[in-house]
Amino acid sequence: MFALRGIAVALSVFVIVYAALSLAVGLCWRWRSVWRRGQRHTVRRSSELLFAWRMFPLVTAVVVTAAFAVPSFLLLEPRSIDEPLGGIPLALGICAVGLGIFGVGNAGFALRRVSRAVQKWTSAAQPIESCAPVPVLRISSGFPPSGTILSAFTVPAMAVAGIVRPKVLLSQAAEVVLTEGELQTALNHEVAHVRRRDNLKKLMLRCVAFPGMAGLEAAWLEATEMAADDAAVSNASEALDLASALVKLSRLQPVEWGTVEPAINMTAALVHGSAAVVSARVERLIAWSGERLASPKTFFPWYGLGAAAATVAVFAVAYSHLLAQVHTATEWLVR
Repeated sequence: MFALRGIAVALSVFVIVYAALSLAVGLCWRWRSVWRRGQRHTVRRSSELLFAWRMFPLVTAVVVTAAFAVPSFLLLEPRSIDEPLGGIPLALGICAVGLGIFGVGNAGFALRRVSRAVQKWTSAAQPIESCAPVPVLRISSGFPPSGTILSAFTVPAMAVAGIVRPKVLLSQAAEVVLTEGELQTALNHEVAHVRRRDNLKKLMLRCVAFPGMAGLEAAWLEATEMAADDAAVSNASEALDLASALVKLSRLQPVEWGTVEPAINMTAALVHGSAAVVSARVERLIAWSGERLASPKTFFPWYGLGAAAATVAVFAVAYSHLLAQVHTATEWLVR
């Protein structure tokens, strides 16, 4: 019974912290003090900040549960007292288990669907020689007419698929319409997604699906695409090539592609999102400036080490008191 109560308390603390922080992030991420601060950074930093905000509830819930809830129960809860398991921790524990099952199932379903789609797309693929650090495969074209509802296996114009062994999928139609410069900058864009492990991040977002997070996730996707655009070009000429590639490929496939087809959402497609997002990317590239090549401000390593050391020192001094407070709070859950 002691172990069962401990598991129930740990799961209860996790789901309370995770749900509360998820609701807070979902409601507050647009606040001026948060959003405008992110917009002062480069789009790469903005995308990292948005992803960190999205994962903050999960990371914090895990840390609070592992560092405080579990030790406080193991160290301060008497093992000799045979207390019955209350309805509150049992209900919260079931919610936590259900949340975990839903997240894993959601991610597994998305991964299975995109794996089937990629297998279909690459069934007759041919490798292409390129200087890209990942394999580039030529796949057959299969674009539907404008306005047609996309199926699970509709061929993308250009995309990066895979997490462990990523590869660039290039349709025959895209290869025909793009010039050499446009094709190279488009490949650079997809390689930037590989280096940033964006497909893995998308899978992680499937694991932590939560109501009210759609706006934050859409903002992260938009920032991620713009960050890959910036990483793909180094001068105004290359920026214009990538802008031209976006325009040409958006004519090959519906620009709402990324908002309709789940399989495409789990790949890093060059043309992704609504017409407004694609237009904003094209306008940014046309207005390209060399200032975007400037390295972002970095902090010396010892600043981070100093902050970490100070945090550890504070917790070392107050840890026993915090454990007692956490145990007092979890007593209400058990009883």
